[in-house]
Amino acid sequence: MTAIGFQLYSLHAVDDPLSTVIERVGETGFDGVEFAGLDGASVDDLSAALDRAGLDAAGAHVGLDEIESDPDGVAETYSELGCETVAVPWLDPDNFESAGAVDDAADRLDAAAAALADRGLDLHYHNHDQEFADLDGAPAIERLIERTDRVGFQVDLGWVGAAGSDPLDFLDAHADRVELVHLKDYDADAGDVVEVGEGDLDVARTVEAVRGMDADWLTYEAEDRPDSYATLDHADDVVAAYW
Repeated sequence: MTAIGFQLYSLHAVDDPLSTVIERVGETGFDGVEFAGLDGASVDDLSAALDRAGLDAAGAHVGLDEIESDPDGVAETYSELGCETVAVPWLDPDNFESAGAVDDAADRLDAAAAALADRGLDLHYHNHDQEFADLDGAPAIERLIERTDRVGFQVDLGWVGAAGSDPLDFLDAHADRVELVHLKDYDADAGDVVEVGEGDLDVARTVEAVRGMDADWLTYEAEDRPDSYATLDHADDVVAAYW
């Protein structure tokens, strides 16, 4: 059954300890939080905050360089927090400018996935819009998907739409590789992401589609107002309206 999560990056500039932010999320309708770094907090403190808030760990965003340099440390940290998955949140656009560059990125991701699998974690890749650069008449992300064997894909619906593709069509086409989905809206004309409910994403259809494919997590992420709990309040309103 699909659970609804909140990406903590959405509040990364709030002037509170991360444990306090987690407890504030626990006052909403979300089932869990996805980490984007630990903000200097200890694993024990954050685990205790999750328990107090009644939240699960929906996963974590961890840079590929960090995974490659210290897979043991990554696995130990996030396993102790209750994560079963981590996602690489970003690769620079130059990784998608040629077939060779995509193949190299795919090799790195597969190797990282193998290293984490040996340590009990699944690896996913989270897209932005650079992965949709044209490569021989198709989006570069299609080659990345084809050239990886062990990597799941965390589809960020807002960035898919901002890149000019239909988010739900893309999600349907790759449902067999997707267990994690980011709920984010987009303005197709502007080619940018916007707050959920303010753009072109059909939120009701999206929730239905993600539940229908039985994804593990649909995770809300916002890129505006990261310094304000108003972002979380709006997200909670979205959950109340559509979940």
